[in-house]
Amino acid sequence: MWEDLIKKAKDGGLDVIDTYVFWNGHEPSPGIYNFEGRYDLVRFIKTVQEVGLYVHLRIGPYVCAEWNFGGFPVWLKYVPGISFRTDNGPFKDAMQGFTYKIVQMMKDHQFFASQGGPIILSQIENEFGPILKGSSDHSYVNWAVKMAVGLNTGVPWVMCKEDDAPDPIINTCNGFYCDHFTPNKPYKPTMWTEAWTGWFTLFGGTIRKRPVEDLAFGVTRFIQNGGSYINYYMYHGGTNFGRTAGGPFITTSYDYDAPIDEYGLVQEPKYSHLKQLHQAIKQCESALVSSDATVTKLGRYGEAHVFSAGKGSCAAFLSNYHMNAPAKVVFNKRQYTLPAWSTSILPDCENVVYNTATVVAKTSNVEMVPSGSVVYSVARYDEDIATYGDRGTITALGLLDQINVTRDTNDYLWYITSVDIKESESFLRGGKLPTLTVDSAGHAVHVFVNGHFYGSAFGTRENRKVSFSAPVNLRGGANRVALLSVAVGLPNDGPHFETWATGVVGSVALHGLDEGNKDLSRQKWTYQVGLRGEALNLISPTEASSVDWIKGSLAKQNKQPFTWYKAYFDSPSGNEPLALDLESMGKGQAWINGESLGRYWTAIAKGNCGSCNYAGPYRQANCQSGCGEPTQRWYHVPRSWLKPRGNLLVLFEELGGDISKVSVVKRSSVH
Repeated sequence: MWEDLIKKAKDGGLDVIDTYVFWNGHEPSPGIYNFEGRYDLVRFIKTVQEVGLYVHLRIGPYVCAEWNFGGFPVWLKYVPGISFRTDNGPFKDAMQGFTYKIVQMMKDHQFFASQGGPIILSQIENEFGPILKGSSDHSYVNWAVKMAVGLNTGVPWVMCKEDDAPDPIINTCNGFYCDHFTPNKPYKPTMWTEAWTGWFTLFGGTIRKRPVEDLAFGVTRFIQNGGSYINYYMYHGGTNFGRTAGGPFITTSYDYDAPIDEYGLVQEPKYSHLKQLHQAIKQCESALVSSDATVTKLGRYGEAHVFSAGKGSCAAFLSNYHMNAPAKVVFNKRQYTLPAWSTSILPDCENVVYNTATVVAKTSNVEMVPSGSVVYSVARYDEDIATYGDRGTITALGLLDQINVTRDTNDYLWYITSVDIKESESFLRGGKLPTLTVDSAGHAVHVFVNGHFYGSAFGTRENRKVSFSAPVNLRGGANRVALLSVAVGLPNDGPHFETWATGVVGSVALHGLDEGNKDLSRQKWTYQVGLRGEALNLISPTEASSVDWIKGSLAKQNKQPFTWYKAYFDSPSGNEPLALDLESMGKGQAWINGESLGRYWTAIAKGNCGSCNYAGPYRQANCQSGCGEPTQRWYHVPRSWLKPRGNLLVLFEELGGDISKVSVVKRSSVH
């Protein structure tokens, strides 16, 4: 998709492609590098160069981006003595090593502008200002600047949301609006590294959209106040394939209400309205780069920002900040009508060529439509609960942090223990059943006793912690308690998130026994990483038939939790983008031909959906949609992953679903 996306960005009036560099994607193990496939950074930059655009390379290497662990590799957490993003020797050594690796790779390919290449800017660190606390943090910032500048790239370095970034680093702004931002030195350019076009989405949350009228108004306000560089975050957000989504609870879709949607289609009217804005601004280029603005009031809510370069070169931005009412203003002895919350652009100080609130582009009519491709040869494999603890396990006293055990190689970790119940217990003779309670640091837990499923509990992004409580039917003698802890993306922001716990590290107890309560937390536990279906490699196109699958009509009858499904489908005709419709499923993971589509979860969106008015300051809670529907129903299927016939679909379903209603759909314009 890269070439098509970059060409659409250029056609939309962009000059620069901004991209993060994901450390955990490029160095999954210490000293073992990956620059293949989706992580082929050199090929990506060459593609940008061939299309004729520049590059802003945001190395970080902390990137946030709602990406798993903020882009840090999880192995970094286990470097002895390390503490992230502070004046810490082990962290600085690792950060410098990776940054040097990337910079040297760019130099080797002559990619920096100082070498004649497309990279005109680089970024070190990312949004550090909001968590900067004491002298150790200031020392770290100064070190990062010195380290980056010492790499001698020949292009400027920036730090976003870092107000005291020392020279020669340029401090920049991220936000919905940046017209009141000024750099910390008057000789530095005013730069907006993230103009938020929408917002990310959480499983169980609503879709957040930002009206293009407001986005365009924010851009013109920045330009008229001396802004010199704007990057849209996101112009194309794409898909968090595999287990790359962070959060926790960030959806697999990272559409972000961007001008180019998750599937690579232009989203109208956002794409064209911004394209027209870029054309209008470039008509003002001569005046903008030749003078500072002269600002005059136009009534109570209006302003005129006039750039005059002499020799007849003049450009004006007329703004109305009223959130409800249009304004009639007089400028240069002419009358202009300005809609509420808008700016008109006059490249010659006379004629309006663009108004941010006047949208002429038609709204996209893009829908998911049937592709004609149905799933066939459906089969099922029931995840084997009874034999957990029989293979590849470790044993320890007490409860261990999930990531300390899995090292994030897997979302799933089994916690297994045994509890002896006296034959004399009252509940065995008709008394009230004891209650099992589980307190987890997140993100979800499924509870089994003696192979029987008793229920699940889920956290949220606001409160990752999980509490479960239910009566359980125990027997006299030994009883097996098995807890399946599930991670839904590691944290991507916050101070020292490398120290945050995941998994069942709270209390596990039985309540209501004759002897009172029984604490299970400190006894011996057995730990097993992953699912049996994963160990059997059920996702592999070559090995998926190595187990006895239940086939035919019986495969579709079981809608129980913890079930593997496989089916086949043929590649739909045409070239429209494709998606997997999983509305009939619950929660789990999906693979096609061995490639991970990512996590799926048809959690119903809860929020405050209603009318959406473009006027007035935009916040994340504005313009919500999708209430009462699955947060994410459709999951992007790249056509490049498919073959003409017999594509293997594998689902692991945690909650229970109906595989017979799963289908492949096309994302297509409907006329």
